[in-house]
Amino acid sequence: MEKKKDFLRAIVEEDLASGKYEEVVTRFPPEPNGFPHIGHAKAITINFGIARDFGGRCHLRMDDTNPMTEEEKYAKAIEDAVHWLGFEWDGPVRHTSDYFERLYNYAVELIKRGKAYVDSLSEEEIREYRGTVTEPGRRSIYAERSVEENLDLFERMRKGEFKDGEHVLRAKIDMSSPNMQMRDPLLYRIRHARHMRTGDEWCIYPMYDFAHCLSDYIEGITHSFCTLEFENNRAIYDWILDTLRLGPPRPYQYEFARLNMNYTVLSKRKLKELVDSGKVSGWDDPRMPTIAGYRRRGYTPEAIVNFCNSIGISKANSVVDVAQLEHAIRDDLNPKVPRVMCVLDPLKVVIENYEGAEELDAPYYPHDVPREGFRKLPFSREIYIEREDFSENPPKGYYRLTPDQPVRLRHAYIIRCKEIIKDDDGRITEIRAEYYPDSKSGADTSGIKVKSAIQWVDAATGYRAEIRLYDRLFRVENPQGPEDLNPESLKIIHKALVERAVIEEKPDERFQFERQGYFYPDPVDSTDEHPVFNRIVSLKDSWAKKSKRGEESSKRVPEKVIKTKSKKEGKKEPLGEEGRVAPLDKAQQEIFERYRRDLGLREEQANPLARDEALRSLFEAGIKRGAVPATLANLLLNEVARELKSVSPEELRYGPGELAELTKMIEEERISVKIAKQIFEEMSRSGERPEKIVEEKGWEQINDPQKILPIVDEVLTKHPEKVAQYREGNRKLLGFFVGQVLKETGGRANPQVVNELLNRELK
Repeated sequence: MEKKKDFLRAIVEEDLASGKYEEVVTRFPPEPNGFPHIGHAKAITINFGIARDFGGRCHLRMDDTNPMTEEEKYAKAIEDAVHWLGFEWDGPVRHTSDYFERLYNYAVELIKRGKAYVDSLSEEEIREYRGTVTEPGRRSIYAERSVEENLDLFERMRKGEFKDGEHVLRAKIDMSSPNMQMRDPLLYRIRHARHMRTGDEWCIYPMYDFAHCLSDYIEGITHSFCTLEFENNRAIYDWILDTLRLGPPRPYQYEFARLNMNYTVLSKRKLKELVDSGKVSGWDDPRMPTIAGYRRRGYTPEAIVNFCNSIGISKANSVVDVAQLEHAIRDDLNPKVPRVMCVLDPLKVVIENYEGAEELDAPYYPHDVPREGFRKLPFSREIYIEREDFSENPPKGYYRLTPDQPVRLRHAYIIRCKEIIKDDDGRITEIRAEYYPDSKSGADTSGIKVKSAIQWVDAATGYRAEIRLYDRLFRVENPQGPEDLNPESLKIIHKALVERAVIEEKPDERFQFERQGYFYPDPVDSTDEHPVFNRIVSLKDSWAKKSKRGEESSKRVPEKVIKTKSKKEGKKEPLGEEGRVAPLDKAQQEIFERYRRDLGLREEQANPLARDEALRSLFEAGIKRGAVPATLANLLLNEVARELKSVSPEELRYGPGELAELTKMIEEERISVKIAKQIFEEMSRSGERPEKIVEEKGWEQINDPQKILPIVDEVLTKHPEKVAQYREGNRKLLGFFVGQVLKETGGRANPQVVNELLNRELK
């Protein structure tokens, strides 16, 4: 039976069949402002995969229109990720900056047609004039400028005669449009910043909505695949191409649901905060959901591509269980990698009746894996076993070595305990044992029955290794920031032992350490003299038990179960079949769709706001006061909702004005997200306005390099030995220095500024 095509491939197939296009040309257009993550992997497999399936071409284009945040290292990381995942782009790497001159000329053409104007309102005024979901916007008085005046101002903007923010170029569309994206959107802004490719040639830069559709047209793209958050932007995409009368063949935009994964943050801004604050060692930290992180941890490109293909392409947002990704890597590695032995917590065993040494034949692969390979396993009088594989007072059902219970050494002999040796603190330091000479694995004639076999490593030939046991970076399903980090995401074992073949024979890049998981030599830190192994993934999902979800952990549920309780009424949310939340009623559905369509809220934001009258009232009142919708929604759902469990809306000591003020401060980066939580707590206690709290507490973010530099110098002076280690090549110490500076400033220093200063001072 032929597999049903996803809706994007169905569109492409129909377009080719109808003769709309002769060839499929797609593009992957990331902004080089961070390392690509698992969400980008999905976009890569869609764009490159569809082009491949239909014999077409896919371009790689860097959307380099914001010189404030973009760097060459990020562009290089994107190229590396695409190559590593197994895809090739058509022709050279393209850049939006390749088209800056043509884009400028298109903007001039819009001005000449009376469809664009130079606006001189401030950023705050533009936001105020934009209106709300329920109220139309007001057009700027500067929209009445003549074509000649607009052309002159726009040319002077290009020449650098004005400061950042002094003017912008806007499209002239419809300030009363129900789609707020169409209310005279910005086309160009002034940025006096050095561009990573064009240097100081330009000081005005096109906005995404203007540059994206025209870059697609210039390159001959046929199908522009975007994630759902750009659904409302499709109207601008079409308006620009239509208004400029750009004829066929022309591109069309189609949206698909982005990848959302539990226990994972997929915001480049939040990931960058983790890097800049030293919470992780870098973009390639094996706990990070970046392609570089997965690659360093030991994931295979095949596993990631298989995962992206397995979750499918949908028009509706949903949350994928991270267990599906972990299953994909296990599924990929299981038939590939050799099995070897490793002891994480070594306990010495001396076999008193064994003399000499021998080499045992041991297969690399179990019988159910269609691969062959053997190694010689050294065996001698002294070995090490896993400490947990011996119990002096075993619980019921314990089948490993005990004072009264023999056990088999895997691929070797059966041994029994004769004597337990302890130190002065009562800790077991050594087991004295004896072996049964006629119990050799594969030729056992001893007749002794044992219930299990344990792994071991020969003391004379085993190698000491550092083992890094990685777990999920976040401890909650829907993490918001550093406060949700999992403190047990990395455990380092310094004195593990691995068998000789792992280091000397290197039968593969990746291994299954029996009973421990799949492992990979760290490509940055591991050497033959100091082997370092990263755990790629455990042998089975231990989180299902932790979260009490059992087998349900790997199932995709289309709608979350939400059980809320009103303090006064004590009623539960009306539940439908199987304990799921009842469908939205007609009025709620209209609100939900309006929030998604006009405000760009995510489904998990719009749904509870549509249901909860108290939160919705605060939300809409806050929007009228200029609050940033998505930021306000997060604040209401994460903080206010928690407070409303114990007080009524009338008892809150703040209102929509204070909430709107707080969201603006977050968006303007006057305060960090961490400080915002402290401000909210103070608002809840005292009822004071955020501005006053920040002023009284001195919590405003420090962005001035001149104020941060003395603290940087002080930290470096305090730690001369670490400075020396950094300059000798230990780049992981940068996170330590960033953390120290943030600690000294109470978390108020801008991490990006701190990072830049440290990089300069440590040269």
